[in-house]
Amino acid sequence: MLSLGACIPNKKLVYFPNPEFNTQVPTTVYNSRQTYKLQPRDVLSVRIKTLDEDTEKYFNIQPNNGFQQLDPAGLFINGYSVNSRGTITLPEVGEIQVSGYTLEEAEAIIRDAISSYITNATILVKLVSFKVTVLGEVNSPGYYYVFNEQANVLEVLGLAGDLTDFGNRENITLIRQTKNGNDAILLNLKDPKLLASNFYFLQPNDVLYVQPLQAKQARGNLNTLTILGVLFGAISSTILVLNYLND
Repeated sequence: MLSLGACIPNKKLVYFPNPEFNTQVPTTVYNSRQTYKLQPRDVLSVRIKTLDEDTEKYFNIQPNNGFQQLDPAGLFINGYSVNSRGTITLPEVGEIQVSGYTLEEAEAIIRDAISSYITNATILVKLVSFKVTVLGEVNSPGYYYVFNEQANVLEVLGLAGDLTDFGNRENITLIRQTKNGNDAILLNLKDPKLLASNFYFLQPNDVLYVQPLQAKQARGNLNTLTILGVLFGAISSTILVLNYLND
């Protein structure tokens, strides 16, 4: 009975089962992705490109090959941290309010602020603190930096090596930081409606926790009974051998 309980039906391992999906015509799933707005503790990479090399070096705190340096620690050190007031501080320009704005809006604000000092400058703004944490029944739990502004649940679970066979695909807890605290919601990978959900695309500092199936506990009980069975079998065999020798 324990062996049967520890078995996991194949249908529990399938993502997004939908009879409308077919091999002939693609099924369109509409999703209006929510645009992320910058918050305190975000880290931005701000690159200012001009024809004047000396001016460019003065305003850029990171080296020219900064975008080629994908080490998260290097990106953090050479980036601009959004402080508790929601601002970053650029050389000569001073504090610039970026919290509450999208990356595109922040880029335009920085361009306007620096136009008084540099003309015809190209401003490149990237979010380098897009980090997500994946815990629970995945093959490689941990935190991952995402260099993609449209990272979705499947992409991030792929970074974590996908779910194990004991991962509950119907109960994945998503914890998201908000200005009022933390929001938590359950995601169901077996529900095709998730593709159209506001929570299909992840945001910086999101946490995914994959809950285990009950079959994992049954498998653990089975392993325990197996070990005990082997142990008692060995003890019984030893007693029989001793009795035989004594006779």
